[in-house]
Amino acid sequence: MKIAQRQLHYSDNGRPIEIPIVINAPIQADGAWSCEWSIGWPHGVRAARGYGADSIQAVRLTLEMIGAEIYSSPYHASGQLYFESPGNGYGFPVPSNLRDLLIGEDRVSF
Repeated sequence: MKIAQRQLHYSDNGRPIEIPIVINAPIQADGAWSCEWSIGWPHGVRAARGYGADSIQAVRLTLEMIGAEIYSSPYHASGQLYFESPGNGYGFPVPSNLRDLLIGEDRVSF
């Protein structure tokens, strides 16, 4: 069940492309929690799960996985990917080893 969604925007030679990010509710199975997520990149959908000892940890790790996927993407590297405005970040945290990649408000918030 979808619990959250965000639309990023990518400018491909002036042609706007919507990039949907979807986060599903965490579920418990086999003694752990998992939270499924997906990003609808122009080249194809990337889907994965964040796992945790409880539902909060699964959601937190999922958010970091999404942030890592965005910040290490060629779309971010191009400078043409944005959420609300270019250069202002995407609103997702990243693991500590990727914090040097943060831009805009993400740099201050995370």
